[in-house]
Amino acid sequence: MSEQASNQRIYSRIAGTGSYLPEKVLTNDDLAKFVDTSDEWIASRTGIRERHIAAEGETTGDLAYHASVRALEAAGVDASELDLIVLGTTTPDLVFPSTACLLQHRLGANGCAAFDVNAACSGFVYALSVADKFIRTGSAKTVLVVGSETLTRMVDWSERTTCVLFGDGAGAVVLKADDETGILSTHLHADGGKKELLWNPVGVSVGFKENEKNAGVRIRMAGSEVFKYAVKALDAIVDETLEANGLDRHDIDWLIPHQANLRIIEATAKRLDMPMDRVIVTVDKHGNTSSGSVPLALDAAIRSGKVERGQMLLLEAFGGGFTWGSALLRY
Repeated sequence: MSEQASNQRIYSRIAGTGSYLPEKVLTNDDLAKFVDTSDEWIASRTGIRERHIAAEGETTGDLAYHASVRALEAAGVDASELDLIVLGTTTPDLVFPSTACLLQHRLGANGCAAFDVNAACSGFVYALSVADKFIRTGSAKTVLVVGSETLTRMVDWSERTTCVLFGDGAGAVVLKADDETGILSTHLHADGGKKELLWNPVGVSVGFKENEKNAGVRIRMAGSEVFKYAVKALDAIVDETLEANGLDRHDIDWLIPHQANLRIIEATAKRLDMPMDRVIVTVDKHGNTSSGSVPLALDAAIRSGKVERGQMLLLEAFGGGFTWGSALLRY
């Protein structure tokens, strides 16, 4: 599915960004104390050196709230002005109501539409695409888009191939309707036939097996297969995005990718013929924060002064489902 509206007069422009990371930091050396691994083993395969872990009682909604407050402040927008909240997450606070509804009330934005989007690591890009359509159709003028996760709540800390990958965090953006160029296009895809390569096999309707009730919910991943598919899918969506907008790969100022694995990021940069100093990399400090990944990297890039107004940004992500997506925008 692809949406392009370069000839429309209403665009979704990023007015402000924000992010939040839990206080606790877990380094690779810390992990090596209780699982058979090492800093060298993890860093050489993933680029990750540390990740943040939510405190006991700290929820996805808590992280989302702090990131959202910062985004609203940066945009100069009061929560009462919001027409819509779209929150990407695969680790909601509750089965229902949605974490977006809980966030809405906490922000004091009661009354506007609010819902969650679950597309795993592509959740923020999916949510951004949904929000963009609301603005383009005139259904909303000011939208809060969030990606927030507490993925470490479903990590098996005895499984070294997965526990080293994930961290907790949240990022948020405020979109405002604008007659200047903002989001040029978004592109979303999925392939549910690959579910068992990256998934969590339990749920409300499927239920829990007896031996899983006390073990909790655990991520299962076929790492090498996911890597191969992700690189191919992201290569294809880069080409699709550029072609849809009549652009050359050298027209992109910054690549802001999902922060899952440094080797995947490097492969996408190579496809764009883009030097790594034009790629925003936070995977070393954050690990894979799923739907929190792209907005965390975006906020870091903007607040550091790297990304400047008027520059062309390519956001992309790949996650369980499989899902993958991109967003091309002029900041």
